Amino acid sequence: MITLVLAAIGSFCLLAIAGAAAGRAAVGRYGVYGGCAVLSLLSFGVGLSAIGNPAETLHLPLGIPWIGMHLRLDALSGFFLMLLGLGAAGASLFAIGYGAHEEAPQRVLPFYPLFLAGMHLVLIAADAFTFQFAWEAMSLASWALVLSQHRDPANAHAGFVYLIMAVFSGLAMLLGFVVMAGAQGGFTFEAMRAAHLPPVLAALVFVFALIGAGSKAGLVPLHVWLPLAHPAAPSHVSALMSGVMTKVALYGFIRVVFDLLGGVPWWAATLVLVLGGVTAVVGVLQALLARDIKQLLAFSTVENIGIIFVGLGLALAFRANGFATGAALAFTAALFHALNHTLFKSLLFFGAGAVLNATGTRDMEQLGGLIKRMPVVSAAMLAGCMAISALPPMNGFASEWLTFQAVLLRPELPQWGLKLMIPADGALLALAAALAAACFVRLFGVAFLGRPRSVMAAEAVEADRWTLAAMLGFAGLSLLTGLFPGVVIDLLGPVSQAVLGTRMPVQMTDPWLTTIPVEASRGSYNALLLFAFVALSGGLAAVVVKRLGHGGLRRAPAWDCGFPDPTPMTQYTGASFGQPIKRVYDGLGYVAHDRVDMPAPGDTRSARLISERSDLIWDYLYAPLGVAVGRIATILNVLQFLTIRRYLGFVFAALVVLLLALALWQ
Repeated sequence: MITLVLAAIGSFCLLAIAGAAAGRAAVGRYGVYGGCAVLSLLSFGVGLSAIGNPAETLHLPLGIPWIGMHLRLDALSGFFLMLLGLGAAGASLFAIGYGAHEEAPQRVLPFYPLFLAGMHLVLIAADAFTFQFAWEAMSLASWALVLSQHRDPANAHAGFVYLIMAVFSGLAMLLGFVVMAGAQGGFTFEAMRAAHLPPVLAALVFVFALIGAGSKAGLVPLHVWLPLAHPAAPSHVSALMSGVMTKVALYGFIRVVFDLLGGVPWWAATLVLVLGGVTAVVGVLQALLARDIKQLLAFSTVENIGIIFVGLGLALAFRANGFATGAALAFTAALFHALNHTLFKSLLFFGAGAVLNATGTRDMEQLGGLIKRMPVVSAAMLAGCMAISALPPMNGFASEWLTFQAVLLRPELPQWGLKLMIPADGALLALAAALAAACFVRLFGVAFLGRPRSVMAAEAVEADRWTLAAMLGFAGLSLLTGLFPGVVIDLLGPVSQAVLGTRMPVQMTDPWLTTIPVEASRGSYNALLLFAFVALSGGLAAVVVKRLGHGGLRRAPAWDCGFPDPTPMTQYTGASFGQPIKRVYDGLGYVAHDRVDMPAPGDTRSARLISERSDLIWDYLYAPLGVAVGRIATILNVLQFLTIRRYLGFVFAALVVLLLALALWQ
C-alpha cells in the first residue's frame, strides 16, 4: 500500500507540471482538480486499509547518501492519510466549480497538487530528512497559494507573516530531530524510538515539537498567521489549510511526543492542557468579533485546535500516571474531533467560497437574506453551523462529549498541576462551546436570514453543481458520523492501540448502538434515539399545529424595533450581536475601543460609532519582536562590508565552537 501512496505523490507532481502548462485554460482546471480528487480518494482508501493492517516500511536510495529515504505506513499515519484524502477529495471537487471564478488560475493550479504531495509525504516519512523536506514543501506550496492574489497589500502582508511562521515552525521541528538524533546521527525514526533520551533532552524535544507543530496547527500564541492567511487564500485552499494541514501538524506532534519520545512527564501534559484551554477560549472570542466570514472561520479553527490539544493533554496526563483507560478515551476523543473538524470546517469554507462567488464580498454586514437566494447552500451551511456548535445529533457534539467524559473521569492524580488544570479545562471547554454556539448563530442569522443589506446580496444566485455536491456530501458525512459515533470510535481503536498500547471498549456490540466510553454508570449517549425523538416530536408538533390551527392566513406588520421605516438598516447586525460579549471579555486576548463621532448642533451629517479592536498577543509579543529584529538587522548590516579574511576568520571560529560542542556532547 505504501507504493500506492508514493505513486499518488508522483502523480500529484505531474499534475503540478500540467497545471503550470495549462495556464488559464479551463481544461487545466478540470484536469488538475479532477485528478487531485481521484488521487485523494485513492489515499483515503489506502489510509483506511492501513488502520487495521500491520505497518509497512520502505527504504529508497534517495535523500542523504548514507541514510536514504525511509518510509512507513502504520495505523497512525493511515488515519491521518484517510483524513487527508477525505478533505482533499472534497476540496478538489469544490475547486472545479470555484476555480471558474479564480482571477489568476495560473498562480493556483501548479501549487495546489504540490501542496497535497507535501502533506502526503509528511505522513509516510520515517526519517528526519524526509520529514523536514516534506514539511517545508508543504509550507512553501501553501505560501504560494496564499499569495495567489499578491497585488492586494493585505494578502502580501498575510503571505509575509505566514512565511515567517512557517520557517519558524520548520526550524523548531528540525531542532527537535537534531536533539533526538544526537551525536550518533540516528536520523531514522526507528533509531530515535530506541534512543531513550535523558529527561532534560526529552523535555527539550517536547518543547521543540510543541512549538513547531503548535505554530503550524494554530496554537495560541503561535496562531497569528491563521486569521491572515485564510482570508487571503482561495476558499478551497483555505479549506485544506484549516481542515487538513492543521491535522498534519497534529500528526507531527503526536508522532514525536507520543511515539518517538514514548511519553512525557506530568508537567509537560499540564503545559499542553494550559495552552489548549486558552487557545479554545481566545479563538472563539476573536471569532465572535470578526466581520469577515473567512476570518471568523479561521479563528474558529484556532478554537477547535485548542479542543484537540486539550484531549491530547489529557491523554499525556493519564498516560504519565498509568491510567490507561483515561488515556485511550482522551486520545480517541482528540482524533475523533480532528476528523469532525475536517468535515464541518471544510463544509463551512466551501459555503464561504460560494457566498463570495455569488455576492463578491466576505463581509457579513453586507449580506442577509441569502436563504431565499441560495437555499441549498444555506441548508448545508446550517448543518455545518450546527455541527461546529456541537449540537446533537451532528458530529461535533459526539467528539466534544467524549472530551468532556475524559475530563469528568478525574482519577486521583498526585500532581497539583493536573488537579488544577483538568477541571479548569472542563470549565474553559464549556465556555468555548457556549460562545461557539453564539458565534455561529450570529454568522447564520446575519448572513443568511433577514433582508439583504446590499445589492450584491439581493442579486445572489445559487452555487454551481460542483460546489453543491461538495457541500451536501460533507454535510451528509457530518450527520452520519454524528449518528454513528461508535463506528468512528471502533475505527480509531487500532490507532490508539498502536500509539498507547490500549484502546476504548468496542462500541458496535451494543444492540441499541449506544456509545459507552467507560461504563454505563458514568455516561452514555445514543445519537439515533435522540435523532428519532427530535424528528418525531417535531413532526408531531407540526401535525398538531396544522390540525388545531384556524387554517387562515393573517398578514400583519413585522415587529420593527420601534423603527417604522422597513429598511435593512433596522435589522440586528453582527456587530450589535457581539457587542455585549465584546464588552464582557474585553482584555482577554484583545482590547476593544469604541468611539462615538457625534456631530455638533446644526451639523446634518450622521452620528457614527467607530469600533476598533487590537490583538494583545500581536501588540505585546510580535510587534516588539519585529522591532527588535529590525534593530539587530541594522546593527549586523555592517557584516556585509567586511573583508574576505574576516569572513574566513568567522568561519574558523564557528568551526572551533562546533567541534568543542561535539566533544562535550560525547
